[in-house]
Amino acid sequence: MRGKLVVAVAAAFGLMGSAVQAAPAGTALPVPGTSCTVFPATNVWNMDVSALPVNTKSKMWKRSAAAGTTLLHPDFGPPAYGLPYDVVNGATHSFTTVKFQYKSESDPGPYPFDAATHVEGGSDQHALMVDSRDCTLYELYRARWNGGAPTAGSGAIFDLTSNALRPAGWTSADAAGLPIFPGLVRWDEVQAGHIDHAIRFTVDCTTTAYIWPARHQAGVSDSHCPPMGARFRLRSGFDISGFSADAQVILRAMQRYGMIVADNGTNWYFQGTVDPGWTNGLLDQLKTVPAKAFAAVDESGCQVNANSGAFAFGPSCPASA
Repeated sequence: MRGKLVVAVAAAFGLMGSAVQAAPAGTALPVPGTSCTVFPATNVWNMDVSALPVNTKSKMWKRSAAAGTTLLHPDFGPPAYGLPYDVVNGATHSFTTVKFQYKSESDPGPYPFDAATHVEGGSDQHALMVDSRDCTLYELYRARWNGGAPTAGSGAIFDLTSNALRPAGWTSADAAGLPIFPGLVRWDEVQAGHIDHAIRFTVDCTTTAYIWPARHQAGVSDSHCPPMGARFRLRSGFDISGFSADAQVILRAMQRYGMIVADNGTNWYFQGTVDPGWTNGLLDQLKTVPAKAFAAVDESGCQVNANSGAFAFGPSCPASA
């Protein structure tokens, strides 16, 4: 573990305890243990969608996800449930070559992955690593150390200072070809009082298509299902005043930045990091939010270039008042 600072999972085992300093809303928080913010302010993940028009397919997509009977569900919580991540110092941490199942759509690396890297439980076995030296994000799907001969299903590397997308048609460590870490709810953000990015979530059925900023599909031939990359926003009129302050932070982010379909999975499950700060009381509140309170938005008019994650407000992409 030479040169490694383990953040989220280390916190789950009591290795962190300092409070996060609050920053003004709209000020992107750096990844804990680094000076790295997650993508430029002009990146689609950080785009305020509260004034965007409703997508004409919103009702159909919600019916596909059984919106009338389904509630929002946080896919993280105590004691150590969620997606772990590691912060490493690339100047001192060792890097290794990973053998990929889907080699043609994986970045060759090498990756700062070793026997001590925290890997998500369950079948997906994601490993997420942020290099604090140059603000590079490394992500692996079905990561296995294998006694020093590491393998993974796929791997992707993202420059957190860039708006570049993956090549069209490429997967990542996620089915939509998107990065995972930027869409996770983090406890340090909740403590700071604001989340300034979209949140990743899953639906059971996606169609055989993807829309910006997604780069890959893994769906079925059913046009009623949303494509990878579809973005949903909690309606502004949904009353959040009865929720706790912590829950309101998450719900305000859903109203302002929305949620992006990033993978196939249980309907309306959204993801967060492993952290001891999560409580069942907070998560139970979020489970009362009905999916029917969301609407898909049309962000196509915000795209600057099909191969870039950059957005620009304008007549077809209205900014919030």
